[in-house]
Amino acid sequence: MKTQEYGRLGQSGPSGHYDQSQLATSASSSAPPPSHKKKIIFLSLLSLVLIVASAVSATLLIGLRTRSSSHSAPLVARKPSRAISKACEKTRYPSLCVNSLLDFPGSVTADERDLVHISFNMTLQHFSRALYLSSAISYIQMDPHVRAAYEDCLELLDDSVDALSRSLSSVSPSSDGAIGRPQPIGSSEDVVTWLSAALTNHDTCSEGFAELSGDVKDQMSAKLKDLSELVSNCLSIFSATNSDDFAGVPIQNKRRLLETEESDQNADEFPRWLGRKERKLLTMPVSAIQADIIVSHDGNGTYKTISEAVKKAPEYSNRRIIIYVRAGRYEENNLKVGRKKHNLMFIGDGKGKTVISGGKSVFDNMTTFHTASFAATGAGFIARDMTFQNWAGPAKHQAVALRVGADHAVVYRCNIIGYQDTLYVHSNRQFFRECDIYGTVDFIFGNAAVVFQNCSIYARKPMTLQKNTITAQNRKDPNQNTGISIHACRIMAAGDLAPVKTTFPTYLGRPWKLYSRVVVMLSNIGDHVHPRGWLEWNTTFALDTLYYGEYMNYGPGGAVGQRVNWPGYRVITSTTEASKFTVAEFIYGSSWLPSTGVAFLAGLAV
Repeated sequence: MKTQEYGRLGQSGPSGHYDQSQLATSASSSAPPPSHKKKIIFLSLLSLVLIVASAVSATLLIGLRTRSSSHSAPLVARKPSRAISKACEKTRYPSLCVNSLLDFPGSVTADERDLVHISFNMTLQHFSRALYLSSAISYIQMDPHVRAAYEDCLELLDDSVDALSRSLSSVSPSSDGAIGRPQPIGSSEDVVTWLSAALTNHDTCSEGFAELSGDVKDQMSAKLKDLSELVSNCLSIFSATNSDDFAGVPIQNKRRLLETEESDQNADEFPRWLGRKERKLLTMPVSAIQADIIVSHDGNGTYKTISEAVKKAPEYSNRRIIIYVRAGRYEENNLKVGRKKHNLMFIGDGKGKTVISGGKSVFDNMTTFHTASFAATGAGFIARDMTFQNWAGPAKHQAVALRVGADHAVVYRCNIIGYQDTLYVHSNRQFFRECDIYGTVDFIFGNAAVVFQNCSIYARKPMTLQKNTITAQNRKDPNQNTGISIHACRIMAAGDLAPVKTTFPTYLGRPWKLYSRVVVMLSNIGDHVHPRGWLEWNTTFALDTLYYGEYMNYGPGGAVGQRVNWPGYRVITSTTEASKFTVAEFIYGSSWLPSTGVAFLAGLAV
């Protein structure tokens, strides 16, 4: 689909592509540093253990089922059972579904319930093997750009193996709450989220190699073969067991809207997935907070750098770890909160006072994924009262200020500043409140299930011949529960754009992938937004499969009379339909947001 994706490099034609002279000067071979070698060895061992573990799990499952049956399956049986045929006819890749399940021991005697578990187990084995085999080629000499894409894939495969492992544990037949058996670790909403993230991870890995060529790309393509389709089939099979769905938005097991607790006078301001401690942490003054780690340039804190603080924070923490970053400008090399760093909360001294910045871009021979000034994938990540900035400038094209792939992530009262690709809402469930976001081309992009609430979204002056596009959402599978919801926000022209807004039109979004989904609700839209509202990605691509909606917006740019007439665009008139994109239903926020302490609207009311 890369032919539809040329615009990700910018809209100015050839100047938007990589400078070949720069690529040539950076083509010297590079080997992974010692720290990366240790990580690669660990990933190889981990993936091998997971392959063995999932195989043992499958053997136990099939053994239990076989002992309970009076009939044994033939040693060779390539004809699918009725259960397999029924399960696979619901998928987007039925032939692969049938063949992959038939290759799994015991599948021909499995019922539909067992096939859900088997499809997860089989897919996990494929991902674990891909991680193991991919790790084994780290010794190959690679130029910096190829090395960046390769390391992205290892990280993303590792994240996907973790997501699939949690999903498998949640659908395992033994995870039924019986005495002596483990409880499932996730709900149906969690499973759809984790599978959606695994599919997004695979896409990101593949996209990193899209502009490259050579032996490493060829080897990685072979090792990653069919992974995307296998996860898609898992999503289809699992979603079919939860058929109450609205245009790909799972609404099974609906959470109640936020309930008022008489014992807490502020309970009606916070969603339920944030506990009382986090509520207080997000509302009390910094001076009253007891931080676990203090970062300060002047040496009066625990550490002088944020990277040291993250390194010393515990892994898989069950309690909130507070890292207070005092005022100052922190420019460190691609700061990252990794997958194992759970429940880290970063508190600054305010927007424009505590600033995390960087200047990496795709012109530095790296992937867009790699350019982020700050990235977070550890579950429960929270950032409050700080600025994330990428100063590379519009001429450098993709240059990410903040990338978030953490589940149950919250960004509160922060500035996120850049030009093209400012904010990468990569995957999982995210919530942004009272943030100021600045950019030009596709400056809010990715495939998370994310709600922006009470935020100010500023379009800046782009380069000559460019158009501003606020969103580029890349949902590629109709069963993914992902999309961008902009609720009760302000969409405005930044100071540099306002005088020339008629020269540089701004659009609410354009479809990066086939099932792109964006909804703008109850928001104030400025007159810099073009009357058509939305922009094509490439001629007619995705116009009948996307889901773009507007609900009761206002302001000079909010009129819908001249909007696009695409099959996938709609003016939402039903509160029931609009409610599907609120915090309570779209990111199931009533179950986890209250514990963070961020005020939010569970439903539509403003």
